[in-house]
Amino acid sequence: MPDLLPEDRRVTKPANPLFARKSLELLLEEMKGDNRLRRVLGPVQLTSLGVGAIIGTGIFVLTGQAAHDKAGPALILSFVVSGIACIFAALCYAEFASMVPVAGSAYTYAYATMGELFAWIIGWDLVLEYTVVSATVSHGWSHYFQDFIGIFGIHVPKVLSIAPFDYDPSVGHFVLTGAWFDLPAMIVAGVVTVILVKGIRESAGFNTAMVIVKLAIVFLVIGVGAFYVNPENWKPFAPFGYAGVSLFGHTVLGQTDAGGHPLGMLAGAAIIFFAYIGFDSVSTHAEEAKRPQKDVPIGIVASLLLCTVLYIAVAAVLTGMVPYDRINIDAPVSDAFAQVGLPWIQLLVALGALAGITSVLLVMMLSQPRVLLAMARDGLIPQSFFGAVHERFRTPWKSTILTGIVVALLGGFLPLRMLAELTNIGTLLAFVIVCVAVLIMRVTHPEAARPFRAPGGLATPILGIALCLLLMMSLPVENWWRLLIWLAAGMLIYVFYGRHHSELRKRNGNRGQLP
Repeated sequence: MPDLLPEDRRVTKPANPLFARKSLELLLEEMKGDNRLRRVLGPVQLTSLGVGAIIGTGIFVLTGQAAHDKAGPALILSFVVSGIACIFAALCYAEFASMVPVAGSAYTYAYATMGELFAWIIGWDLVLEYTVVSATVSHGWSHYFQDFIGIFGIHVPKVLSIAPFDYDPSVGHFVLTGAWFDLPAMIVAGVVTVILVKGIRESAGFNTAMVIVKLAIVFLVIGVGAFYVNPENWKPFAPFGYAGVSLFGHTVLGQTDAGGHPLGMLAGAAIIFFAYIGFDSVSTHAEEAKRPQKDVPIGIVASLLLCTVLYIAVAAVLTGMVPYDRINIDAPVSDAFAQVGLPWIQLLVALGALAGITSVLLVMMLSQPRVLLAMARDGLIPQSFFGAVHERFRTPWKSTILTGIVVALLGGFLPLRMLAELTNIGTLLAFVIVCVAVLIMRVTHPEAARPFRAPGGLATPILGIALCLLLMMSLPVENWWRLLIWLAAGMLIYVFYGRHHSELRKRNGNRGQLP
């Protein structure tokens, strides 16, 4: 670990204290404190966490919607495009995680390169991403669970089975469902919270078991389904074309549907991008990795590459087994086997889906408190609560419990459509900021130690920025409004609390710090 620079070399008065940055030396110094997390994760466990976060709702649900409504068999290429965009971002995550192996992920990276204000923005954005993804996944888990027990004739009472209201496209507004709340979604959030509070070793072990189960099911789907592929189902390969690009809700390239939304292979890529969310969560556990400089990059890149290959294979099998316009949107994989005369696999697929979605929920809810912990250590949110680490379990237990409560309430009372629409844009913004952070560090600190260096020079972060921005702009315009409202609320918290309690400002007497 390098020695710290003398104070007069580490501290400079910036033009605006809002852009005061943490130096790499200061970040490494903070790692020496006693209030650290336990280093127990190796490369296999980190890769398992990545796979656990990635494979779930995307492969078992979104493949049907994207193929049926947006891309047809060209969904295979949609996964390739989204995977390429994620690979550039993943390489940037891996480089920064090896340089700064502390909790916080993109939040910490932004603090070191763009300053406190941008760090707060991305930290608040990550709070939105992980919370909403967790609530969305708990909602999806509930429906798969109810489908699974329904096979045996067991049913959850209607008043406890879904959210109390939902959006009805046929009437264009929200309607009451007659239910009180989604009880299974709330229960699974509570169970996962208990597991997470107990410890990272137990959480990682539980996740690994779930990953093994769902990978076995995915390989079964690919292996068995390949024998039922009819190449004629891939014709036409791109019934909606290869485009589907929009700018803030206005289609500029490709076909549109009746509502004016873009269609085509690229439109499908923007939809199934949700399927890749999760690999970035590996970087939030850098402080719990045994050899973070080596193990975290391995976990990030290996999990993303493995999942990309599996996604492409499943998309090829699914669209080859069933014509794209006959794919079931709600349960595409299990229904495809039913259509080719193999209904017995439906039970196994349901089990795999439950395991897959459970592991996604665990990793998302595991990552959220780590981001809050990093923000609390910097004084931007109350340290006494969000910075508390359990003396025995060495986990951020208070913020984990709060996360569980919020996820349970959102999953129990808000409809799936409202939750899912908030997810992609926040994640893409995080990816863009990480790529920008790596680009800045390449220019301002070319001499800094990089145990892992993303290949391709400056082209890698630049391409990551361009592709993620392209996907962001292809999302419906209402997503931008929701993101702006969330960020505005976060700015109020920063203005009235965060900037007055910033540890960096206290350390430097409001002079700020530059690398």
